Amino acid sequence: MNKPRSNLYKPILLLLLISFIGTLLFYLNDQSIDLERMQMIIADVRQWHQQNSAIFAGVFFSVYVIITATSLPLAVWMTLAAGALFGLWGGVLMVSFASSIGATLAFLSSRYFLRDWVRTKLGKYIHTIDAGLEKDGGFYLFSLRLIPALPFFAVNLLMGLSAMKTWRFYWVSQIGMLLGTIVYVNAGTQLSKLNSLADITSPELVMSFVILALLPWLARMALSLYQRRSLYAKWDKPKSFDRNVIIIGAGAAGLVSAYIAAVVKAKVTLIEVHKMGGDCLNYGCVPSKALIKSAKIAHQIKHAHSYGLSSFKPTFNFSNVMQRIHEVIAAIAPHDSVERYQSMGVEVLEGHAKVITPWCVQITHTNGSITELTSRSIIIASGAAPFVPPLPGLEATGYLTSDTLWEHLRNDECAPKRLVVLGGGPIGCELTQAFARLGSQVTQIEMLERLMIREDEDVSLFVKQTLEQDGVTVLTGHKALTCGVSKVASKDMTNNVQENKSIVDVKWIEVICGDTTSRIEFDQIIVAVGRAPRLSGFGLEELEIPTNKVVQTNDYLETLYPNIYAAGDVAGPYQFTHTAAHQAWYASVNALFGQLKRFKVDYRVIPWATFVDPEVARVGLNEQEAITQNISYEVTRYGIDDLDRAIAEGSAAGFVKVLTVPGKDKILGVTIVGAQAAELIAEFVLAMKYNLGLSKILGTIHTYPTMAEANKYVAGQWKRTQVNPRVMHWLERYHTWRRS
Repeated sequence: MNKPRSNLYKPILLLLLISFIGTLLFYLNDQSIDLERMQMIIADVRQWHQQNSAIFAGVFFSVYVIITATSLPLAVWMTLAAGALFGLWGGVLMVSFASSIGATLAFLSSRYFLRDWVRTKLGKYIHTIDAGLEKDGGFYLFSLRLIPALPFFAVNLLMGLSAMKTWRFYWVSQIGMLLGTIVYVNAGTQLSKLNSLADITSPELVMSFVILALLPWLARMALSLYQRRSLYAKWDKPKSFDRNVIIIGAGAAGLVSAYIAAVVKAKVTLIEVHKMGGDCLNYGCVPSKALIKSAKIAHQIKHAHSYGLSSFKPTFNFSNVMQRIHEVIAAIAPHDSVERYQSMGVEVLEGHAKVITPWCVQITHTNGSITELTSRSIIIASGAAPFVPPLPGLEATGYLTSDTLWEHLRNDECAPKRLVVLGGGPIGCELTQAFARLGSQVTQIEMLERLMIREDEDVSLFVKQTLEQDGVTVLTGHKALTCGVSKVASKDMTNNVQENKSIVDVKWIEVICGDTTSRIEFDQIIVAVGRAPRLSGFGLEELEIPTNKVVQTNDYLETLYPNIYAAGDVAGPYQFTHTAAHQAWYASVNALFGQLKRFKVDYRVIPWATFVDPEVARVGLNEQEAITQNISYEVTRYGIDDLDRAIAEGSAAGFVKVLTVPGKDKILGVTIVGAQAAELIAEFVLAMKYNLGLSKILGTIHTYPTMAEANKYVAGQWKRTQVNPRVMHWLERYHTWRRS
């Protein structure tokens, strides 16, 4: 396929430009320019300038633009010449505009020829750079322009690689270069008296420029201080504080924050309105994994013939399964208990917390009493709750969520006979498979075109096929319209004779796919369409702390008020227990020591897993994200059906897929689908965290036979793709020669 003509123009133009600049540099290399020679040149052209002032000014201006646009090392001499020929203010006017226009042309040339290539190489990091320059680019550029020791051409080229707007670059450059222009043009007016350039750029002058370059940052610090004082002005700050930090919420983020504060001997209060351990212990990670394990055992019993054993339908009382789940929660609960944290020195209070000033928290205890505590810092870690869509008729069905199903179904002898799971994300898929394996006839409804939409299509397809093999009816591309409960006459038939009739309630949900509407009857419906942060009732509205789906924080997890932080699900952008704990470290350390040193939260390497069977785990980019972000990549794939341990265990399904930088072993992202995927991904998390490539994994001994060998084998697959066929050809000839 022929390349588009526009793609051919760019390298040709770049080659011509490089040739032009190279030719000029080659010519200038033989023309030694020093102060004495410049004085002679000025004397020679002065008469022509006086006779043809307008034409000369136009030619001088154009030459200056060309010199700065092509980054030729003559700008200093041209600036001196401008002062000598046009005087101080005429020279300043000419040089200011010519240098700014030339710099902008160099900026645009860099953007045209180099930006796409550089941005592709930088990958996802370019978005962080763009965000920083969007916010602080003007300050950076202005400061750099104030330091004459820095090569201006380098600034032009580097800024061209960014997303800075051209007009912004131009006017900031013109203002930033003005002071240096005045100094050099003024020196040019005294050209005959100069003995060397050192007379212009004395150490004192350069130091003054450096101090000037710091002015924008000093001004910004002063502005920040003013804004902070204005922000807090309407509040009465306590003269002393009851606590160093108060933490609202005892989920993953709150518990880790309290632990860190206690370890460093801070006085900390942890407030929880409901259960210690939060969602993860009581409603999420722990109970769902216990349910998944029971369902997996039932599945293995049903398919025991795959292991050379007799298969039979597992018999059980569902309430016993639920009882085991609550026993698991009770066994883990001491890790998150009030007693444990009190033994560490944490004050744990039960009640509802509300921030009433930036330093004061009001606690409404379960007995109705109210306490107010002041604190230097406050961390909001209120977590998230299941999102329930405004679906007409849903309330009447007595729907369940991932929070409520554990208590509601606790005493049921059987799993729901007909179950609808609304939602095709990780939570929905996990619950769908578990209940299907425990005997429910499950219909899963997902509005989008596929399950687990954040994963690649091959992963979504694999999960769908796995669920269907477990008997699930998966309806993707189906939108729920309404729910309801209808009165229906039931019939009890004995020997084909109608004995009696009774009126029963039948629950149903109506869905649409394309132009087709259908109705699905069910006994229970679980709403699993996602989770929404708990934002109401904590005083955020009264303090006017911005929220948009989550509490708005900066890179340090600070809210509008720098002493109030947010961490965990309430802060986003991830809703994982491990990221909540990760954020908690930054929030607590910044809250306690931010006046000395602050730390930006690091989201570079975030793993996650969905515990369907086989599991799905990922870290870094997948293919659809790389394509969306225009990041070049290579894919290496290893099928787990080839792995000895997987074959021996009857778990030979799935794959490992690694994205790498083209031609290099640098890992951009990994997706693993298969047994123990959530465990296997840890090796790649470590590798990405510490910039270890696939070659390092390949060179690491992995125990045989283990599932972890899959990681080494995918590295081996990558290595084979890097082999040069011509090298192999010559090696073959070498070995043939050795045999002769």
